[in-house]
Amino acid sequence: MASVPHYFLLVLVALDSQAAQPSCWPGCTCSEEDFGRALRCASLSLGKIPGNLSEEFKQVRIERSSLFELPQGSFFNMSTLEYLWLNFNSVAVIHLGALQHLSGLRELRLAGNQLRSVPWTAFRATPLLRVLDLKHNRIDVLPELALQFLVSLTYLDLSSNRLTVVSSSVFLNWPAYQKHQRPGSGAKTLSSLVLALHSNPWSCDCRLRGLVQLVKFTHFSVILVDPYLMCRGPLSKAGQFVHETELSACMKPHVSTPSTNVTVQVGHNVTLRCLAQASPSPTIAWTYPLSTWREFDVLTSSPTEEAAVSELLIPAAHPADRGNYTCAASNSVGRGAAVIALHVQPAPALPAPRSLPVPAGGSAYVDLRVVRQTVHGVLLQWLTVADTAEETGFTLHVASEAAPRAEQVVHVGPGIRTYALDDLLPGTRYKACLGPGVQPPHLGRCVVFVTGRDSGGPGSRERLLHVSVVLCAVLLTVPVGAYVWAARGLCGQGGLRCCPHNRRAPRCPQAAPPHKGDSYGDPSAVCEGGLGPRDTEEGEGNRGPPGPRLTLGGHSA
Repeated sequence: MASVPHYFLLVLVALDSQAAQPSCWPGCTCSEEDFGRALRCASLSLGKIPGNLSEEFKQVRIERSSLFELPQGSFFNMSTLEYLWLNFNSVAVIHLGALQHLSGLRELRLAGNQLRSVPWTAFRATPLLRVLDLKHNRIDVLPELALQFLVSLTYLDLSSNRLTVVSSSVFLNWPAYQKHQRPGSGAKTLSSLVLALHSNPWSCDCRLRGLVQLVKFTHFSVILVDPYLMCRGPLSKAGQFVHETELSACMKPHVSTPSTNVTVQVGHNVTLRCLAQASPSPTIAWTYPLSTWREFDVLTSSPTEEAAVSELLIPAAHPADRGNYTCAASNSVGRGAAVIALHVQPAPALPAPRSLPVPAGGSAYVDLRVVRQTVHGVLLQWLTVADTAEETGFTLHVASEAAPRAEQVVHVGPGIRTYALDDLLPGTRYKACLGPGVQPPHLGRCVVFVTGRDSGGPGSRERLLHVSVVLCAVLLTVPVGAYVWAARGLCGQGGLRCCPHNRRAPRCPQAAPPHKGDSYGDPSAVCEGGLGPRDTEEGEGNRGPPGPRLTLGGHSA
């Protein structure tokens, strides 16, 4: 009889031990290993780290389970976790606080994910980390302080990523980080770092010079798994081993130009040139007074790996194009610039047939454009280069095809650069001309825009989105239901002179005015919200209502 209570006691002990045993995550397997309890999950559609993992796990291995990110606090109450393997998932983001509470972590493997960058300061929370495996990701930058909080690291795998350049100071400073974190330890206690950098597209220019020297050192505390790193670029060094290349020191760009003063006659073409010498190869950008209004073609070539030649092409020069043109070159080391002063001389005789016209009343240059839609219409904006216009203001002429005789003439005071056209009618062509001072109609700079047809139905906008353009124009949407084409160009008595058969869509938001007199060969306009629909129909001319209401500063004119 005494054996019966003993039997029940054994059963109770067994049940109690099973109750104390932590549960396993559904679809995963749990096991007891020499280092402790382990969780293994594979080929599951988790999407995220399970939120109720047991704190008794020493190893968590979740692979091929569609993990997309490691959010903050992913491993709450898992301070005893030592091995975390998240290989071959789709992790693209590691949040800054994702590794919090992992003070005992010794091994982190994230191979075969989609990482483009790593929050290296997050390793402050893992001072005992010894193995960091990041191979087969998309990492393209290794910051200079990447190893600052990885003083216990013995193996770092960055192979098969997208690294092109790495500063040698990333690894040269690593022993100093160890000594700083362990001030009482001697040099003999400092560990070596085994480093894998192979299978990256290395760019063997001056920026890699320090790493080349590091590869050649055999006594340094950083040991490469594969010292035969291969150059991917530049073209002259592609296929060579990194340690066999001879690289010069980096230098900031030095920019020169054949002439710092260039003179051209009105209507003639001119090309401005500059030469930039730098290592690594620089990027070049041009700036000039009317850069926001006139966009010129720029041709850049590289005769050598350490030189770049840039040409700015100005067709049909206008007096408004005069000024200083700056050719600026920059690279990772610094920046350099050269300034070219452009002088535009008036034509000795009558203006060339294709030169830009000059309105009466002064040598003024006026450029008019439609910049965006307003609540009931469009907003006009203009640029002028003239002394008279600043004193006398401008004259704006607006007419519609529906009522050609009901032309509106408004005098705009000096200092104003925008004007709103309201109450535009659907299916109607409008023409607005602006000139300095008091000008006759249709002189100066003009803009023609056509409002699209409005059927009133919900499908009208979708229908217009699939219709081809006859006029060279860009469509703007008006909230009241009308659709507006805004085409900027120089218009004569016959209205918009465009290229009816040109199907090429104008670039947007390019804002350069045309360069060729009365022809309208390559129109452009400023638009918001992308390119709009295309319409082949002409505006309706029998709607009969009067012209649009003109608004200046919010008031009707």
